[in-house]
Amino acid sequence: MTSTPLSRLEADLSANGLDAVLITDPKHIYYLTGFASNPHERFLGLVLARGEEPLLIVPALDADAASAASSVKNIVTHSDTDNPYHLLQRYQGRLERIGLEKEYVTVSRYEQLAAALGSARFEDVGSLLRALRVKKSPEEVARMRHAIHLIEEVLRQGLSHVRAGVTEIELVAEMEYQMKKLGADGPSFDTMVLTGPKTGLPHGTPGDRKLQHGDLLMFDMGVYAGGYASDITRTFAFGDISPELKTIYNTVLAANEAAIRAVKPGITCAEVDRAARQVIEEAGYGERFMHRVGHGLGIDVHEYPSLHGQNLDILQEGTVFTIEPGIYVSAGGVRIEDDVLVTDAGVEVLTSYPKELQVLTD
Repeated sequence: MTSTPLSRLEADLSANGLDAVLITDPKHIYYLTGFASNPHERFLGLVLARGEEPLLIVPALDADAASAASSVKNIVTHSDTDNPYHLLQRYQGRLERIGLEKEYVTVSRYEQLAAALGSARFEDVGSLLRALRVKKSPEEVARMRHAIHLIEEVLRQGLSHVRAGVTEIELVAEMEYQMKKLGADGPSFDTMVLTGPKTGLPHGTPGDRKLQHGDLLMFDMGVYAGGYASDITRTFAFGDISPELKTIYNTVLAANEAAIRAVKPGITCAEVDRAARQVIEEAGYGERFMHRVGHGLGIDVHEYPSLHGQNLDILQEGTVFTIEPGIYVSAGGVRIEDDVLVTDAGVEVLTSYPKELQVLTD
């Protein structure tokens, strides 16, 4: 029988001395059961108790959708006038050690869970879930390829609207229109389009600045499709740019490619970061590369692992993450971001949009 994330998590219960795990993050419930939902303020929970059938607790208005999509068929519901935590009292006194996603559970929810479950001791299962999610299955990789294909097509279509005088926010609107038109579920994060000196802000906010000749133009965006995220950054020249900006672009491109060459199973996350950082430092821009080289990608756009210079975690085959070195100065900034997959032979770059400097014109 093929193992699933749900069955592997159930096996982890006894291995870690847990009586149960209570999952409340909707993305984890989707990952484990196939049921995708945004419950808003309503309670959504998956209980995996050792030796018992998994239990999915959903708002009543989601009952039909859960029955159709979830691999867990033991489903109970609650209405807007019910106290959903009362549904957990069936476990009171029977469970001593319960795993929770402590990074996700709020203090208010924690207090209500504690009241419902009595004297149970709660322990964090974040590391167990990260271990499950870090190695993508072929089906997950296929969904990510699709999400990447969509965002690259969004970029191709959206570039036809680039012209002198167009504002950043107008380009954001066009890109997000193309996302929906091409079939994405929506953006995987706030779409970033920056122009001119604003490209020198790693997390700048698009506004009403108008594109001018001689500007750099940066697009950082992604989509969700089939429950999985893509994330890509490309930086363009609009007309002729200064020699320094060309040097910065070529340095970032070399750093991006050096980091990609470094990727293989068994090396540390830190080694990937250092491969890119060394190129940038040798060019004299070390202080202008002020963020990690990348982050994991999957059902979240930012997930484990974090590829920074102090992370000695080992890369595993099947891990997907970004490689996105950048240099940011007052005249403008360049970031080039790819999504990559660790393979048994090394690395596969999942993004394919060209990276050589492209000069756009009206």
